[in-house]
Amino acid sequence: MKGCDDMDQIIIKDLEIYSNHGVYKEEKVLGQKFLVSAILYTDTKRAGVSDRIEYSVNYGEVSHRIAEIMEKNTFDLIERVAEVIAKDLLLRYHLIQKVEIEVKKPWAPIGMPIQSVAVKIQRGWHRAYIGIGSNMGNRMEYIEQAIETMEGESDIRVENISNLIETKPYGGVEQDDFLNGCVAIDTLKEPEELLDFLLDVEQQAGRERTVHWGPRTLDLDILLYDDIIMDQDNLVIPHIEMTKRLFVLEPLAQIAPYKIHPLKKQTILELKERLDKEEENQ
Repeated sequence: MKGCDDMDQIIIKDLEIYSNHGVYKEEKVLGQKFLVSAILYTDTKRAGVSDRIEYSVNYGEVSHRIAEIMEKNTFDLIERVAEVIAKDLLLRYHLIQKVEIEVKKPWAPIGMPIQSVAVKIQRGWHRAYIGIGSNMGNRMEYIEQAIETMEGESDIRVENISNLIETKPYGGVEQDDFLNGCVAIDTLKEPEELLDFLLDVEQQAGRERTVHWGPRTLDLDILLYDDIIMDQDNLVIPHIEMTKRLFVLEPLAQIAPYKIHPLKKQTILELKERLDKEEENQ
């Protein structure tokens, strides 16, 4: 499967739309001209071979949708205009994997001669793998509710769910056994946004972070997010402990056996088999 940067492109250039966006009252009342360009990242091979529009993204329909968004809304900032257009197209057209949106404002009121002011953004779907676990109360119910909450988010698509396995607690704290699994999602949320969402889901389940490695109603961890490597105070990707935990690697290997760990440069299946052998030899 191609990465987004290697995908085919459908390009809409300088779509001219008259609408009412801007900080000043006159801009909202009188309106002005905007130029919107869009690059739609998709796979055009099937459409090109079959010559059938249903296998491609209808650029005429997309153009009218962009105009509708521009004309039916009033925003202060062209940054907001670009965000709304990008998200709408990604949610509406399932063949689009990534978009690049440019919004130009030729008549920007800055008090100086200028050709235009523009905002250009890229937004797209990202594949993330979420570790999920529970060892308090009705464990299955907590896990099922968490997955239902993910499915209820417009900018999350649950693509695959592993079987659940029962495992002994990790970290030496006396507590009940866990149910653990992994979920593959496609999401428009950036890593920090996804983390905030998952923490909120945990909180809704009554999760309290009082004891490190302690019992929990619900545990949701970002294991992998595309192939990114990040190290922040509140978020490390890939998850720093995942290669040491069979209760993570076993369900993850079930749904993504050949996904390559971006730091270890080994597949999830290889990492699991290596850890299996290490534990057998202990």
